[in-house]
Amino acid sequence: MPVYQAPLRDYQFVLNELLNVYQQDELRGFDEIDTELVNAILQGMAEFSTEIMLPLNPVGDLEGCRLEEGQVKTATGFKVAYEQYVENGWGTLTSDPAYGGQGLPNVVGLFILEMTAATNMSFAMYPGLTHGAYSAIHAHGSDELKQKYLEKLVSGEWAGTMNLTESHAGTDLALLRTKALPLGDEKYAISGEKIFISSGDHDLSDNIVHLVLARLPNAPAGVKGISLFAVPKYLINDDGSLGEANQLSATGLEHKMGLHGNSTCVMLFDGAVGELVGEAHQGLRAMFTMMNEARLGVGIQGLAVSNIAYQNALLYAKERIQGRALSGPKDNAQAADPILVHGDVRRMLLAQKAFNEGTRGLMGQQSLWLDMAIRHNDPEQAKEGAALAALFTPVVKGFVTDQAFKACVDAQQVFGGHGYVHEWGMEQFVRDLRISMIYEGTNGVQALDLVGRKLLSDKGAALSLWSEQVKQFIAENHRNIAMQPYLMGLMQSAGDLEKATSFIASKAEKSPDIIGAASMPYLQLMGITVLAWIWARMASIALQALDTGTQEDAFYQSKLQTAQFYMDYWAVQTQSLRLQVETSSDSIAEFDDALF
Repeated sequence: MPVYQAPLRDYQFVLNELLNVYQQDELRGFDEIDTELVNAILQGMAEFSTEIMLPLNPVGDLEGCRLEEGQVKTATGFKVAYEQYVENGWGTLTSDPAYGGQGLPNVVGLFILEMTAATNMSFAMYPGLTHGAYSAIHAHGSDELKQKYLEKLVSGEWAGTMNLTESHAGTDLALLRTKALPLGDEKYAISGEKIFISSGDHDLSDNIVHLVLARLPNAPAGVKGISLFAVPKYLINDDGSLGEANQLSATGLEHKMGLHGNSTCVMLFDGAVGELVGEAHQGLRAMFTMMNEARLGVGIQGLAVSNIAYQNALLYAKERIQGRALSGPKDNAQAADPILVHGDVRRMLLAQKAFNEGTRGLMGQQSLWLDMAIRHNDPEQAKEGAALAALFTPVVKGFVTDQAFKACVDAQQVFGGHGYVHEWGMEQFVRDLRISMIYEGTNGVQALDLVGRKLLSDKGAALSLWSEQVKQFIAENHRNIAMQPYLMGLMQSAGDLEKATSFIASKAEKSPDIIGAASMPYLQLMGITVLAWIWARMASIALQALDTGTQEDAFYQSKLQTAQFYMDYWAVQTQSLRLQVETSSDSIAEFDDALF
């Protein structure tokens, strides 16, 4: 079975040194956190995830979920583990204290999510979706709806889901057919079938609150006619107790490539009673509160699984002896050298390490921007935080999961034939993580969102906002000789991004198909560039620590050498991606359909 070591020191580095979260006095609630509190929380989850969740990961994979007499049963041990999760209050950390939450910043809860997804991605999805349902109702629900649902969702006594997809309507939600008929007393009868519903039914919680997209009678066509409804598995009595079963059921379980421990259901709503969340015909807006949170969560899944795969691949590479180093034997006492001496193994491991640590910094930055959007005392700063978080949402979902999956495949490759068999756990990581590139909007959709909506719709305003931060960092450090290797990589990447952006902007109006054709290489280019920015900042911090003296020379030297590798191996890829944008987009858009 795989092992896992929570990267607690790296969490401290990101929170305290990269993001300075304990000095963010202008953000409401940040004055209530300190190093001791946060470290205690992270240590607690490190123990829970490693001791309770990790051993259940292969169990969930082998047993899966089963549908018995209309009820889904989870794998052995999941229910007990979930009860412990709820009892420990892990789901309450970042929720509103008015409903039983602890009110901690998103940037703290981020690493709780990483540890749970790393040790058991299937299990982590149950409370993850619940928090998404909480967020949607908290942001858009009436006071009555909040009082009815939020306290139970926050505690984890009740779970939540989101129901969007129908067999004929995936990304194009304008096609959905599920109906909502008024029953009076602000209740509606919801009828329709939804597919691919993660955590759609299970035996972990007392109730499940489904957030369902549906159409009211005479609703406008397209996405403007979609409303959102809260539809509980069990109806709720006036005193808050559970009543009879609602008219909904899981009619099937999907047989999937991975994530066997999470129930992915076909859900049938047959006149089920629901209540409107937010305003009529504004359901997509309300649902996007949940989806945008989910997209960050999917990116965290990518980082998490990539990191546990890396940890195990590194351990294997140090222990597995095979062949000799090209420069000569490194250990004459053994019949062969550890495979860590081989150049291609080192390349794969370093690529994973640089990606994982850089992405952890990016995820922290994204979460801090989200906290700025809702907690900053200055409305203009809050607006900037919201704009930057929106801009980078497709990056933290699309780019991160693309590269995280490749990192998992490389980690599997390090194991050779052992990576292909179940007992080592690597093939499960690959199978589980593959869905991250598909659900919550495929990565092609993320790329189109980045270019078509986030980049062109505001004429690059949000991108310019971030670009100014990059330029300011370069200006502040350009006289530092020791920073030159890191600044050169960042400036090269940023220059390629600027040129690719200009190319798309100049062509988009006359040739709209260019947007779709160029979007994927542009997404990858932007992802690599933002990680170059993160790595340059981390290199600056490491240099300062080493200059002023530290008890952790090895930690900061590792940061510096990894930053150099990132610039040498990752950042140089932006040139070819820019050329792809500029040279292949026309070929893609203009290729004759009949010649495919």
